[in-house]
Amino acid sequence: MFTLDNEKLESLGASITTEEIKQQPVLWDETYLLYTKKHAETQAFLQKLAEQHERIRVIFTGAGTSAYVGDTVTPYLKGKVDEKKWELLSVPTTNLVSNPYEFLNANFPTLLVSFARSGNSPESVAAIELAEQIVTNFYQLTITCANDGELAKRAKDDEHNFLLLMPERANDQGFAMTGSYSCMTLTTLLVFDQLPLEEKGSIVQTIRQMGESVIRREGDIQKIVDRNFDRIIYLGSGSLEGLARESQLKVLELTAGKIVTAFDSPLGFRHGPKSFVNEKTLVFVFVSNHPYTRQYDLDMLNELQRDNIANYICAIEVDGQTRFVGNTFLFGRDAQSVPDVYLALPFVMIGQTVSLLASVKVGNTPDTPSPTGTVNRVVKGVTVYEYE
Repeated sequence: MFTLDNEKLESLGASITTEEIKQQPVLWDETYLLYTKKHAETQAFLQKLAEQHERIRVIFTGAGTSAYVGDTVTPYLKGKVDEKKWELLSVPTTNLVSNPYEFLNANFPTLLVSFARSGNSPESVAAIELAEQIVTNFYQLTITCANDGELAKRAKDDEHNFLLLMPERANDQGFAMTGSYSCMTLTTLLVFDQLPLEEKGSIVQTIRQMGESVIRREGDIQKIVDRNFDRIIYLGSGSLEGLARESQLKVLELTAGKIVTAFDSPLGFRHGPKSFVNEKTLVFVFVSNHPYTRQYDLDMLNELQRDNIANYICAIEVDGQTRFVGNTFLFGRDAQSVPDVYLALPFVMIGQTVSLLASVKVGNTPDTPSPTGTVNRVVKGVTVYEYE
């Protein structure tokens, strides 16, 4: 797909999605450069909040893929911030809107970090309005891809709302969120991770090279997708579990449910979900770079191989002292020190590419994968009720 000309891609209904997956490594460079220009101002905004309040609740929120940005970054960032000062939660807007009383407290200063591609989803706007209604000391960090979206408009001229815009091309025009997910994830790490900015810049260069290698190895992924399967499972621990959830959603979206999916952590998978595996199942395990967690990931891979039920089992991992002896999509040792949450960016490109190729395989059009129109690029049909 990444080597086809535009005419051929258009005939497959895949020109937009293919380009949006392919361009991500370049967008990560752009994201880093954009953030460096806003770094001092962003940190001053957060420092001011820290000085004004003893403790602040930070809620990472969004709907669908945007929610999974929060699921990806939160496990890692909880170990990097001062939790006596910052309480980090990942709560989808879909939960905030339906159950605001469970997450919003009038007396608890709150920073709502909103993730949005378009910024026009009904729940995104409603979550903000509910927080404004309920929380006395309420602040916002808006991370969005659309300068003309409702969330971006609300942030302008509001001293309690700091706006970070993604590169223009991160505002995916295809149905599925790809670059928007990875760029918003990276931006959040640039804001909240306590590593020096220059060190984060070095990580960005490493993951860019990893992402470019995914594009070059499309043929390896195609060979997997050519197999006889109708189920895909993604497994990952910590931040990589959030990534697993996002990866399985891409398959569901781009194949319009013709391929069924599941996700879990490797340890959680044994507690019932493993019964989903049959002879037409592909299993991908995102292997942690942390030596302790890596043991559990490899245990599950070895167990699945011994079971000899799944059609294909694949470890997605960085080469290290220990690794899976079976099928592996392997990255070089120069990425051994990259934290898992940053690995999520090149790793997700593998999941996106699997989804793209699977969509074409089942006769779907990746750019417009919902033939009935029951699912839309920007969600429709949401009734938001008044809260008292």
